[in-house]
Amino acid sequence: MKKRLLAAVLAGIMVFSMAGCSGTNSDSASDNGTDTQAGDTDSDEEQTEIQVFIAASLNTVMTDLAERYNEDHPDVKITYNADSSGTLLTQIQEGYECDIFFSAAQKQMDDLEADGLMVEGTRANVVNNQVVVMTLKDSGTAVTGLEDIGKAESIALAGGSVPVGRYTRQAMVNLGMLPEADDVAAITTEEVSEALGGVEISEQDNVSKVLTAVVEGSCEVGTTYYSDTYGYEDDLDILQTVSYDLTGNVIYPIARVINEEADDAQTAAAEDFLKFILSDEAKEVFDSYYFDTNVE
Repeated sequence: MKKRLLAAVLAGIMVFSMAGCSGTNSDSASDNGTDTQAGDTDSDEEQTEIQVFIAASLNTVMTDLAERYNEDHPDVKITYNADSSGTLLTQIQEGYECDIFFSAAQKQMDDLEADGLMVEGTRANVVNNQVVVMTLKDSGTAVTGLEDIGKAESIALAGGSVPVGRYTRQAMVNLGMLPEADDVAAITTEEVSEALGGVEISEQDNVSKVLTAVVEGSCEVGTTYYSDTYGYEDDLDILQTVSYDLTGNVIYPIARVINEEADDAQTAAAEDFLKFILSDEAKEVFDSYYFDTNVE
């Protein structure tokens, strides 16, 4: 029995034993990511639920898109699992129920396909993004960009398995700040710190936590995606938008995942929601959240 199904069974037992205490659903967050739901109605039993695994940097825009989708499809409950793409891939490989995977990098999608877990013919590139170096507004940092990021007293940096962490490392390799490596994701945070003269680096396991570390003032600077600065314009200063020449394209691919537990209604709902994410209407929403939809 898959872990998601087991969790649902246990949850059902708890609800049955606590009948009469509470009848509402609530969003839940954990160290492993965030689950959010859209499409709740008074007739949950008539809804079809789909599980959508999304890179953490997509959480805000995808919440908006789910709300728009549910205006015409109130019978579909969209449950998001938002975390780093590497963590999400591992969960799918371990058997967590998933209908759609929306990754922040091609590598994780390549691995999903290689493992035979992808529904053939459903993979598509959706948006491009860009790495930025950021600091809290009026922080007084001496850092002007990635090349002199070592001037900071503290840096928030995603681990190498997290796409934004890998892209940052690739840019630093291309700038000559880090040595060449067969796999830049394997460059440890300690090695980055040493290359920068021993600066304190707080390693984070997804891009949202990097953003939080800077916004809350825990770290002087950090690297995130441009799209993640949406809504924080009054709080953050973007010191540098790192060029694609240094990072390569930051393409976000999407695909349906083979879900043997899904019935026909769930499969159809997943197909339709994926079609919506690839629509012109969705592109306009992605654009408004600082994503680049000019991708092939």
